[in-house]
Amino acid sequence: MAEVMRPPEVVQNEDVANGAALAAFLGAGVGAFAMGLFVILNEAGIFAAPALYGPAGGVTGRTTFAVVVWLMAWGLLHRHWKGRQIESRRVFAATLALIGLGIVGTFPPVWGLF
Repeated sequence: MAEVMRPPEVVQNEDVANGAALAAFLGAGVGAFAMGLFVILNEAGIFAAPALYGPAGGVTGRTTFAVVVWLMAWGLLHRHWKGRQIESRRVFAATLALIGLGIVGTFPPVWGLF
């Protein structure tokens, strides 16, 4: 039997729910920050990620852990925000800040501080 297409859910003021999309944005920011944090922790000698692929070294473990953090953050945020209208400015600002911090954490001059 053919499935009937329904219009998207509409919340107050005829705004379309944007929570699921914003969950993806913020999840990406959390994942980028996690990557920078894992690099800094590795360089400080606090956390050594295992080498999942020998020729590439520990970077494979760090990126794998960062991807796991990203997926968990995205999943949790999606579960809580789907079907909701979320104010996007704060989410975009937090996402940009987290991505910026994640990028800064991957630069070698920053590692020297630890």
